[in-house]
Amino acid sequence: MSATEFLAARDFLLRHRLDYQTAYDGFQWPRLTHFNWALDYFDRMAQDNHSPALHLLDESGQPTLRSFAQLSAESNQLANYLRSAGVRRGDRILLMLGNELPLWLVMLAAIKLGAVVVPATTLLAPADLQDRLQRGDVRFVITTSSHVSKFDTLPKTFTGLVSDKPAANWSSLNDASSHPTTFTPAAATRASDPLLLYFTSGTTAQPKLVEHSHASYPVGHLSTMYWLGLQPADLHWNISSHGWAKHAWSCLFAPWNAGAAVFSSNYARFQGREVLQTLASHPITSLCAPPTVWRMLIQHNLTEFPVSLRSLASAGEPLNPEVIARIRDAWGLDIRDGYGQTETTCLVGNSPGQPLLPGSMGRPLPGFSLALLDPDGHPCDDGELAIRLDNSPTGLLLGYAGDPDKTAETTRGGFYRTGDIAHRDPNGYLTYIGRADDVFKASDYRLSPFELESVLLEHPAIAEAAVVPAPDPVRAAVPKAFLVLAPGYTPGPETARDIFAFLLPRLAPYKRIRIIEFADLPKTISGKIRRTELRRRPALQQFALEDFPDLRGGAS
Repeated sequence: MSATEFLAARDFLLRHRLDYQTAYDGFQWPRLTHFNWALDYFDRMAQDNHSPALHLLDESGQPTLRSFAQLSAESNQLANYLRSAGVRRGDRILLMLGNELPLWLVMLAAIKLGAVVVPATTLLAPADLQDRLQRGDVRFVITTSSHVSKFDTLPKTFTGLVSDKPAANWSSLNDASSHPTTFTPAAATRASDPLLLYFTSGTTAQPKLVEHSHASYPVGHLSTMYWLGLQPADLHWNISSHGWAKHAWSCLFAPWNAGAAVFSSNYARFQGREVLQTLASHPITSLCAPPTVWRMLIQHNLTEFPVSLRSLASAGEPLNPEVIARIRDAWGLDIRDGYGQTETTCLVGNSPGQPLLPGSMGRPLPGFSLALLDPDGHPCDDGELAIRLDNSPTGLLLGYAGDPDKTAETTRGGFYRTGDIAHRDPNGYLTYIGRADDVFKASDYRLSPFELESVLLEHPAIAEAAVVPAPDPVRAAVPKAFLVLAPGYTPGPETARDIFAFLLPRLAPYKRIRIIEFADLPKTISGKIRRTELRRRPALQQFALEDFPDLRGGAS
C-alpha cells in the first residue's frame, strides 16, 4: 500500500510537469507509516527492467553500465554480505567513496538493511574523520584501499570494509558476489526510521548533524524531481561528490524517482574542458551543476561543444544572471535555479515551462508552504525564508542529532527557519538576498553580498567574487570584494582601476564596492565561500576606490 501511495504522488507530478499551478495546488505528500524506498519502490520498479539506470566513467574514461534489474540484484547481494559482516538495523555506516559503482550499491543495500549512512567526501582529513566517527557513533566504515591510511592513527572503534582489493584488517566488498541475489528484510521499515546522517558544511560553526528518515529524503525528493523536470528517458548528470546532500538529491533519489538514468564521472580533478568534452560525447539530456562549475565552464568557448542537453539546473548557491546569459547565448537553454538545504529537499525552484525571472530562484515547489518572516516572526515580503509546519511537509529533517536545543530553535513558532534572507515579488517569485549572518549594513543601508557579487561577475576579468563588510571610520562598514581573476588577467592597480570604473555606473552610491583585494577564496569542503574567514583576514594586496583620483568624480 505504501508503494501505491508513493507512486500516485510521483505520477501526479510527472503528469503536471509543465503545469506549475496545478501541480502546486493539487499535490499532497503520501502519508506513510512503513516504507523502505529500496525495497518497496526501487526493487519493484527494477523487476525485469533492463533499461539503463547508471552510466559511470572512471578516471580514464572507461564506462561502467548497469540496468535497474542489475542494480537490484547486486545490491541484494551486498545487503546479504553486509548482514553477514554484522550490519544491523540502525547501525551507522560512514561511507567514503568516489563516484564509482560500489557507492550506489552500498546506498541501496544500506537502505534495504535499515542501516544509517553517514556520507563522507574523500577529501576529508583524519581530524574530520575522527569527528565523524565519534559524534556520528559510527560502527562501520566503507572506503577504498587507497584511503585506508587516513584511519591508521584513529581509534579502531569500527569495522572496516573496502570496496576494492583487501587491505590489512579490512574486509572486501568483492566477497558479496558469492551471496544470493534475493534479499529478505528482518523486519518492516518505519518511514520515520533514520536513514541518513549528514555533517553539514557550515560556513561559520562546527558541522551540525542533520538526520533524515526513510521518508524525508527518498519521498521528499519528489519536489526535487519536479524542479529538475526529469522524465524516464532522461540521462541526468549532477556534478557533485558524495559527502554532501546534493549528491543524494540528484544522483540518487530524484532521477530514480522519475525512472531516469544517472550519469556520473569519477574525475580525480575537475577540469572544465573535460566536462564539456564529456557532454559532447555522451547523450546526456539533463545537467545540474553548482555555480562554481558553471563559472568555470563559461571560461571556454561553449559553441565548440555540441551537446544533447534539453534541461539545465543549478543549486548550492545562487547563480548570477551573467552566467545564465552566457549559457543561453551559447546553447539556447536557460539554467533553472533551485534552492534547498541539507536539512530539506528542494524548496524553491524554476520548474520547466514556467516564465523565468532573472536573478530569482523561482517559486515554492509542490508540497511546501513557505513564508518570509521579519525579526519578530511576522510575515513580510523581505525576510527569513521559513517553511510552515502545520501541514507536516515530508521533505524536512528529523532534527539535529544530539542537539535538541538547535532543533527546537529552528522549528519554533510553527516554522522551520532556514537562516536565509529572501525577497518575494507580487507574482510569488523569490530572490535570494543572503545568509542572515552574511547580510550587512553600510551607511545604515542593508546590503546583500550576492547582489554585489552578481555585478562584479559581469566583468570579464573576474572568475569568482566574495563581498564582505570592511570597517570604515565614517560609514561604520563599506563593501569589500575579494576577487579571483579569470585566466589571462593579472592582479594589480591597472586591473583594480578597470574594475572600479566598470562598477561605478552600475551600483548606487551606497552599494559601491570601496575596496578590492585579489586573493584565493577560502571554502568549505562542499565549495561554499567562508565569508566569516574573509572578514577576519588581514589585508594584503588591496586597492581602495580612493586610490584612483581620476575616478572620484563619480565616487562620492
